[in-house]
This record gives sequence, structure tokens and C-alpha cells, in this order.
Amino acid sequence: MTRTPRLSWATVTDAEGWTQSSAQIAWEGAAGTVIHEIAGAASSQVAWPFTPLADGESGRIRVRVHTPSTGWSAWSDEAPVVCGVREDWPARWVRHPAPRAEQCPVRLRRRVEIRRGLATATLHATAHGVYQAYVDGVAVDDERLKPGWTSYGRRDTYAATDVTALLVAGERVLTVDLAAGWFAEKYGWDGLERCIYGSSQPSFSAVLRLEYEDGTVDELITDDTWEVTDAGPVVASGIYAGERVDARRETPATWASAASAPVEGAPVPRTSPPVRATQEVAPVALIRTPSGATVLDFGQNLVGHLRIRVSGVAGTTVTLRHAEVLEHGELALRPLRRAEATDHYTLAGDGEEVWEPRFTFHGFRYAQVDGWPGELDLADVTAVVVGSDMRRTGTFASSHPLLDRLHENVVWSMRGNFLSIPTDCPQRDERLGWTGDIQVFAPTASFLHDVDAFLSSWLEDLAIEQTDEGSVPFVVPDVIDSARVGTAAWGDAAALVPWALYQRFGDRDTLARQFGSMRRWVDWMAGRAGDNLLWEGDFQFADWLDPTAPPDRPAAAKADKDLVATAHLFRSARVVSEAGRVLGDDAAADRYADLARRVQEAWLTQYATPAGRLMSDAQTSYALAIAFEIADDHRRDAMGDRLAELVEEAGYRISTGFVGTPLIADALADTGHADVAGRLVLNDENPSWLYPVTMGATTIWERWDSMLEDGRVNPGEMTSFNHYALGAIADWLHRRVAGLAPASPGYRAVEVRPLVLEGLDHAAATFESAYGRHEAGWSRVGEAVRLRVVVPPNTTAVVHVPGSAEPVTVGSGTHEWVASVPLPVRPHRRFSADTPLVEIRRDAAAYAAVRGTAERVLGVSASREFLRTMQWGAQGTFRNFAQMLPGGIVEEIDRALAAL
Repeated sequence: MTRTPRLSWATVTDAEGWTQSSAQIAWEGAAGTVIHEIAGAASSQVAWPFTPLADGESGRIRVRVHTPSTGWSAWSDEAPVVCGVREDWPARWVRHPAPRAEQCPVRLRRRVEIRRGLATATLHATAHGVYQAYVDGVAVDDERLKPGWTSYGRRDTYAATDVTALLVAGERVLTVDLAAGWFAEKYGWDGLERCIYGSSQPSFSAVLRLEYEDGTVDELITDDTWEVTDAGPVVASGIYAGERVDARRETPATWASAASAPVEGAPVPRTSPPVRATQEVAPVALIRTPSGATVLDFGQNLVGHLRIRVSGVAGTTVTLRHAEVLEHGELALRPLRRAEATDHYTLAGDGEEVWEPRFTFHGFRYAQVDGWPGELDLADVTAVVVGSDMRRTGTFASSHPLLDRLHENVVWSMRGNFLSIPTDCPQRDERLGWTGDIQVFAPTASFLHDVDAFLSSWLEDLAIEQTDEGSVPFVVPDVIDSARVGTAAWGDAAALVPWALYQRFGDRDTLARQFGSMRRWVDWMAGRAGDNLLWEGDFQFADWLDPTAPPDRPAAAKADKDLVATAHLFRSARVVSEAGRVLGDDAAADRYADLARRVQEAWLTQYATPAGRLMSDAQTSYALAIAFEIADDHRRDAMGDRLAELVEEAGYRISTGFVGTPLIADALADTGHADVAGRLVLNDENPSWLYPVTMGATTIWERWDSMLEDGRVNPGEMTSFNHYALGAIADWLHRRVAGLAPASPGYRAVEVRPLVLEGLDHAAATFESAYGRHEAGWSRVGEAVRLRVVVPPNTTAVVHVPGSAEPVTVGSGTHEWVASVPLPVRPHRRFSADTPLVEIRRDAAAYAAVRGTAERVLGVSASREFLRTMQWGAQGTFRNFAQMLPGGIVEEIDRALAAL
């Protein structure tokens, strides 16, 4: 909500190369119609050209566009606009004066007399907790977990809801169910759990504004005239614990006067999209576990809760317990840690009852149902998917089923973890806004959904939680008191997320608002680095969850932590310089450009040899140097060659954690090793992106091997099966494989440069920008590659046709090219145990023969370990390693290769 909403419109026309020359925007309000004309092509993120909207002001807006060749278009359909912003906040906080327990759910009520002639009624409401409001028992909207999670007490947000239709003349009863939610949750681990916001009880504050046709305005506010009870149906509720409801208590008998307190600092309008139920999923199977329990499988790891339809004797309690995976045939509960993730419903006993929890959410694919009266019918249980309601904008599809399932897993992980804030996982006792996760994932998120408002809102809290000196917390809101520490890649969300929103949505306003926060972070990092500009010696998460790190030491990565930290100082300094240039602050732009240059020189001097070898000889180290453009021209290719060698020596198994994973495929492709990047991404052996897919994953895992190959859950204490960070590879699939990349802010121009990879017959992506639908895709039949590009009106595309030396610039319309792209040359040769291992691993048939032989001779488990630990380099051969390999395996491999 804002008084000056930004405007965007898309034009639909068959005219090729269409570009807007001017536009007219018409605002029809109470004072009549006002038309504003703008010159030029601007049609995205256009500033509100009229007087700022007043409290409750409503009207309709429409637009028409012009170009000399086609003249003025027809007017668009009218879009209604209502301003839900308030100038003041006369209401107080209300709560229960003496609740029976911690985190006690309560019900509030207030009777209100509605006079005849009501024109509009708006409920402005907020909570320290989560709430739903009702008029005479009817919910005022379909939102969940209002008002969402922010930095409570420092930025409280309110929702504005039109309740006119519910408030017919006469006495009405306004009721509010209120639960603790995030506000009174106990955060922390290892016995340090505590309520962060100073209270274990929720509070509610609201203003009901009633405007009548005669011009009079009445306002009903929360104060001590409200009544409250803790004897309602919601007995207990917690984000981590779940919800306990007793339907026999639906009509509480005892009420008390509410306690009230002043609101310190007026709430501000909520700008993030609301949380809603966005989908329903039916169970696909009923499982009887070895212990005899009844478990439902929904076929998809999701976030939300269950809705049940049940009949039985009053007092019967149905218990619903949730988990992401099964282990040994039972719910795997260990990864939940102290989160009970359990709902209880006690029947009223008055026929068929339909119930679902309202103030909690779970991450699950499986649900154990205990206490069900009679025989459980699958049709009586539905999974309700819950998350922030954002418009889907991007798609990807290819000829590779596992790759497409990987992409779908990324989408599901994003949906589950974009719930009020960008969380790290939705199931265990955490669900926090980890800054490093969203820093690496923001570009992917910005393609898949319209996350501009969602992330812009979260960034406001980041700036609030940031220290005065500039350090940024690990999580936002900072409920683990981490702001005083600061760490690279995580804190860099302060600079890189606003920049991603500017690049992908053209959101200059958020960039300008966050610019001070961006600068403070870089200044703080530079202060930690000191005179030599090398950030060394501090705590760092660094390349978190490198697959070679021990399960209990996820920060013990191959890439040197100080190298990683200083690389991020360079990257954020450069981004702040570029942002300063966009915002017209040339002095700041020059200052941070000079800082970036000096950090680059220090980094190369400290960590790189003149020949391009890095002292930290790890995949992430080279990926950072190349993708962040730290590498200078005379060492860049050498670094790319070494990165490719490391990937091939690892047998195309991934060796990067949170930092390196989003960068490695780009670093390889940008240095002439797209073939290596393709093999890396399409590999299905552990660890790899596709390994979880082969294990039945339907979301992205926190660890590359959250589930081991034998079906056991990874022994690490921190193991989630829904964690989007490693899914950042999807951005590469969109930009590089399909070839649809932004070339200017907000996709006003795109660059189409597809990678025709071995192992794929086609790939395509679509994106709904503010200008319309962009498409790019290719298909191969033999050596013929057909490229198809759709450019929406008022935009352009620079297209690199495969095999062509010069790019082509095109305007709106549908464009196709057919190019000849030779198939990879596979010279006929004989393979043997004396063939360099890298050549065997590059050849699909030769490696399949080795893989099959190893499984036959050693068994599946031992063969996996054998292949994983081999160094697939250019010098080694199976014969060279014979003394270190299982007896007889070399001869068997030699025979299998000879048979090719």
C-alpha cells in the first residue's frame, strides 16, 4: 500500500518492431477525470503522475499508448485503485489481561452498530502475532497469518481490508482470533531458546473506518472496551509446534475486559503480498508403516497444512504429524529437531466437521494420521499449499526429464520458502530469513515469480536490523542476535539483492531507498579488511555446505574463507559503484569503483599466481574469480582452464557449496567450457543437482546428499529437504541454456545467447515482464538448430544465432532462425585400462561400461564409492592406479572397454 503507486502497462499488437512514442494516463476520481501525458517509451515502473492519494481515496485508472505508425491505441480497461493508507493510528494494543499459558491463543470481540447508508468500511489491522477477523462469524478475507513477519516494534505493518459488504445495517459482532505466530515464538538452539520480542503473548490493534453516504465518518478502535477470552477453540498454537483445537469450545462462555496499551510508533502499510492458500493437493497413497501407523503420501514436498473432513463422537482427537521423508518406513522426525509439527483436532461431535489449522504451517510430503474415527478415506484429507501470493512469471522446459524435474523442484522450494519472508527451510525449528540464501537465489527468484514487492519489503527490515556501523545480520528479522558479527556472502544481501531487483524489475525506487544500507555494508567490510584490503581472520560461513565438508562441520569447505570474503568485498563495492551511477551520485560511484579496483589488485596479489593458479585450488575459488570478474584478462582463460580441469577430475561431480554453486556453470561457459558445464549440470551421480531427483526429491535439498544413497537421512544435525539455495542453478538454465537474459533493467532489452548442449534436444524459457511475454528457445535435429525468439512490444532483443559471428538486433514480434551446428566429434577409438581417465569420463558409452562393470564386480554401494573417489584427470589411467584399486577390477574394466 502506498499513496503513490508505480504504474506499468503492457501493449498487445501485431505490429512488428513496435515502440511506444508517448502514453496518456487517465485518473478518474471523485473530482473528475485528469489525464497526464508522458513522452517516450517508458511503460514500466512509471512514477505516479497525479496528486498523492488521500486516506481511503478511490478511483479508476486507464492508459492508452501512441506511436506515429499506428496512432493512438484504444483506452485500456479501467483498473480500480483504493488507497488503504492511514495518516494516523488512534488505536491501542489489546490483549488478554491474564492468559492461562505462554503463547496463549485468544479471541477478541466488539459489538458495533452500523447505521443505514454505509458507503464504505475499511478495517486497518495489525498484530504482534497472527490474526484473522470476522464479522458475524464470516472471515473478512482469504488471507493467512496476517500481517506477516517484520521487525516487530520497529516496523509493524497493517493490512487494509474492505469489509463494506459484511457490515449491513444493525448490530454486528466483530471478532478476532489471535495467536502468537512469529511474535512469541522461542528462537534459538541448544537450550538457548527464548522469546525475542519481549513478550510471550500476542496483541492486536485495529481501526474500523466507517464512511457514510451523508459524508460522516465513524471510527471504531481497539481499546479496553473490547472483550477477550482464552477459552476459545484454539487451545494452543505455535509456528514450530503446530495447532491444537477443541471444537467443543467454539462458543466460549467466559469473557473479560481486554488489557490495552499505547502503540509506540504508528504501524506502516504492508507492501509485501499477502499469504494465502495457493493450491490444494490430494494424497496419492495410504501407507501402513512397519510400526502400524497410518501415513498419507501427497507425492510432493510442500508447505502448508492439512484440511480434514471427519465425523465422530464428541471428544475424539485426531492427531496429524508431518515430515518431509520416510526413513526405515516411518516418518523421519529427527530433521525437525525440536519442532513438533503436529496438529490436534478434537471433534465437537455434531455430524460432519471440516477443519484446518489457521495459525501455523508445516513443511511435509508425508503426514501420519492418528486417532481417526472409523476407516480413513483418502478423499477426506487434503493438503493446502500456503505461501506469499506472488504472480508466476518464468518457465523453463527441455528434452531432459530429470532436468525439468530439477527445475520444478526449484519452483516448489521457492513457493514453500517465500512465506512472508524468504526463509531457509519450512519444517524444522528455524524457518528464518537467512541473508546468504536469498543473496544467491534472488536472480532465480526474480525470474520465477514477481518478487519485487516481496523482497523490497524484506530489505526494509534488513536495513532496520543492520547495525549503525553497517554490519548485516545472518537472518532478517534478526532473532538470533547476529548483526554484530557480519559475514561475507550473507551480509552481501544488503548490496546484491537491491541490485538484482533493479536489474530484473527496473526497481530504481528500492535501489535508492536501500543505497545507504548498501554503502554502510561495504564500508563495514572495508573496515574489517583494513589497510591491506584483505578481509582475513574473521568468522565466515564461506562456501557453506561444500559436499566434501564433514556433516557436522558445514563451513569446512575447500575454498579458503578469506579468499571468499575478500572476493565479496570486491563484488559489493563494484555493485555499489554501479548503483551510485544509476542514482546520479557520481562521487559515490567513483569512490566505490576505486575501492573495488584496489581490492581486486590486493586479491590477485595475495591469492593468484602470475600464471593464473589460485592458492586455494578449489572450484569455488576459480568460479568467484571468473564470475565476479576479479580475474584480469591475461589470467582469466587460465583460471577457466583450471576450473574445467578440477570439474573433470571430480568426474563432473559438484564440489561447491552455497557460494560457488550459483557461479560455476557461468564461469565455465564464459571461459569456453560450456561442454564441461553441461556435463556437470546433467550428471546424476552423488553429489550433483540431478542426484536428489533420482532419489525421488520434489524440492531442492539443503545438502547435496540430505538423503544418502541407501535411503538413510544424512547424519548431520542440520538436514532439510526443502531449501532453495542450491537451486540457484535455475538462473543459468534460464539465461544460458534457453538463452533468455535481461540486457537492460526490467527486460526492456534482452540478450538471447543459447547454449546448445550435448545431452539436450531442445530447451526453452518464457518470462512475463512488465512489457509482456518474452520467449527464447531452441531445438536440434541432427546438425540443424532452430532458434525461436518472441519479443513483446516496446522491447528489443540482441540475438546471438548459434554459429553466427555477429548478433542480430530485433524488435517486437516472433523471429526464427535455422543454423547449422556440428554435432560433437567423437573420433572412433579403442578404449582400454590404459586410456587417460578424463577421456573415458568424457565419453558416455565408455563411462557407462565402467560404471556397469563396477556395479557388477563390486556391488552397487561399493561401486559408487569407487567411482566417486577416482581422480578422472588427464594423466591417470586405471592401470596406473591398479595397486590402489580393488583386485580384479582393472582387468574387468579393460575387457568391458575393449568390447566397445
